[in-house]
Amino acid sequence: MPLELIAERPGVAAMQQYEEVPLQPGEIRLGSVFSSVKHGTEFRIFKGDSADMSNRWDPDLRLHTRGEMAADTFPKSLGNMCLARVLELGEKVTSLKLGDLVFGHFPVRETHTTRPEKVLVKPAGISGTSLMYWDPADFAVGGIRDGNVRLGDRVAVFGLGAIGQMLIQAARIAGARWVAGVDPIEKRRALAAGHGADLVLDPQNIDAGQKIKTLTENTGVDVSVEASGSSHALYDALRATRYQGTVVSTAYYSKPMEGLLLSGEWHRNRIRMVSSRACSEPQIDFGWDFARIRSESLALLTEGRLEADDLVDPIVPFEDCAQAYMETVAHPERALKLGIRH
Repeated sequence: MPLELIAERPGVAAMQQYEEVPLQPGEIRLGSVFSSVKHGTEFRIFKGDSADMSNRWDPDLRLHTRGEMAADTFPKSLGNMCLARVLELGEKVTSLKLGDLVFGHFPVRETHTTRPEKVLVKPAGISGTSLMYWDPADFAVGGIRDGNVRLGDRVAVFGLGAIGQMLIQAARIAGARWVAGVDPIEKRRALAAGHGADLVLDPQNIDAGQKIKTLTENTGVDVSVEASGSSHALYDALRATRYQGTVVSTAYYSKPMEGLLLSGEWHRNRIRMVSSRACSEPQIDFGWDFARIRSESLALLTEGRLEADDLVDPIVPFEDCAQAYMETVAHPERALKLGIRH
């Protein structure tokens, strides 16, 4: 029987067998080639320690109901993106053929049974690893658009994980003249520098806000984007931003806010703060929706304007993915984006 990666309970990843369902007319069966996981959102859900679990989200009121536990959804599938090969075609499927390489949002498992409209054919000229960055690219494109980054702007990105790496590049594409990246992990800083950052800083060894101000004629950046989920990084972003500049947050802050002061810099500099979540509808701009953001981010990856070939790390064989998943959750500083080779 085939295997899949699941969370048995909060904080525990394991492999389990599953049964193939009969292929129905209009369906396709896929064999996984390469998969990846989504570190921020997925790890938060995996650990089960955020407000989403202890205070149920009410979609009608659009707030967390305090003290009301969310429904227990464990065990649950793990994983986010997959490149796969078409193994079987159901009756009436004419848009694909056997052997086609396709990709989409799927969990980490050996096979997938789905419908043709849930996948896209892999474009020529783009690697499977780059396609794993379609999701981070979505939220980077959304963040840069929400920050209204314009020609000649100075931009700082705080948190150089998968979304942060895409933000560095997307800011440059949007016309930023100068881009800084801030992260305590040396490997992530080096990757950001290799993908267009003019300056990378370790916030554990330097006052990032003060350094960025002094390097910009005591002005600060026009737009800061916080992508780490750290309240300390959010405060650094406030301190690095110019008078009446913009701070955009693409992050979910799952822990109590510590080290964030809304006193001096926030109050005196009249800074605009924006919460960015590309998949929350409606979008601010007429004519834009999440589907258009996804189309744009995929086009940028396919055209090679967003580069991600070297940004999936580590890559492990499928049989080792449960252990690798647990190790990555325990030591996020060792990984950028976990990839699984089937």
